[in-house]
Amino acid sequence: MAKKINKKTTDEQTKPKVNKALEGFEVSINSFGEIVSTKSIDEINAFLDEHLPDRKITKKDEEGK
Repeated sequence: MAKKINKKTTDEQTKPKVNKALEGFEVSINSFGEIVSTKSIDEINAFLDEHLPDRKITKKDEEGK
């Protein structure tokens, strides 16, 4: 007998948990091979600047000490 699949749990599993600032952010590739996203590059960069430390800058600071 085939196993019954609960549709509710499969829908919850396919959606990743994301930060509220990135809610609705999607990336796709169109027929010309161009990357298309729902957020602008500036918005993505601002989010990354706020939430991720820049490893290159911290390595240079440590080497200079």
